[in-house]
Amino acid sequence: MKSDMGLLEQYRVNPKKFSLKQFKPDDKSARTGDKEKDAALLADLAHQINVRQDILHAEAKHKVVLLLQGMDTSGKDGTIKHVFSACDPLGIRLASFKAPSDEELAHDYLWRVHAQVPAKGELVIFNRSHYEDVLIVKVHDWIDDDECKRRFQQINDFERMLTETGTTLIKCFLHISKEEQKERLQERLDDPTKHWKFNPKDLDERALWDKYMVAYEEALQRTSTDYAPWYVIPADSKTNRNLLVSQILLETLNQLPLAYPAKPKAWEKLTIKD
Repeated sequence: MKSDMGLLEQYRVNPKKFSLKQFKPDDKSARTGDKEKDAALLADLAHQINVRQDILHAEAKHKVVLLLQGMDTSGKDGTIKHVFSACDPLGIRLASFKAPSDEELAHDYLWRVHAQVPAKGELVIFNRSHYEDVLIVKVHDWIDDDECKRRFQQINDFERMLTETGTTLIKCFLHISKEEQKERLQERLDDPTKHWKFNPKDLDERALWDKYMVAYEEALQRTSTDYAPWYVIPADSKTNRNLLVSQILLETLNQLPLAYPAKPKAWEKLTIKD
């Protein structure tokens, strides 16, 4: 397994020379090769994330978004469950973006997203995001090429504004293979405890797999920036996926100048009496 920084560089999207073919969904580079060691490593990462997030919340200075995109069954929910397994919910918030409501459709497409960005001291997880508005809408030809290109620029401007006002964005594309998706969809049909996860409409989207891959490749290439980079996370292995996202999140949190607030001088002479 490579160092965290090696992993960060390996899976970061370089817009000048990017193709999804560079990244194999079945890659397991983040794993140790031993299931017990993998579990221990994931638990340790979750503990370290909790420590850093506690300082983030206490200091109430920085803002963080962990954005998860991926095809159906790529594991967005599972990633959230494992990466934040040791975290106190205080200061963490989940924002899930499903089909827009009538009210949301009456506004510009970024309106509902801007309303969910973090306040100071918050870490907000985006389960899907504003990228739906250059993915599903493009795949189904609800917008044309010119409008899609305008939206790429608008998204870059939006994310630049967020970063310039103190928000750190971590964007992860959970990259699974079509074969792995087939197995996971079949599991949802076969396992009574997972029937609730199955949606027949997912099969319609699966039929458009090749168009989605083209749309994802273009979106990642056009919107991976120095201030808001994309990471491609090989996700056929759930353990590999969880380890990589954990390492990328922790490394990013470690790069922030986080510190617990200092005790006010006025408190120096305070004592707690009986």
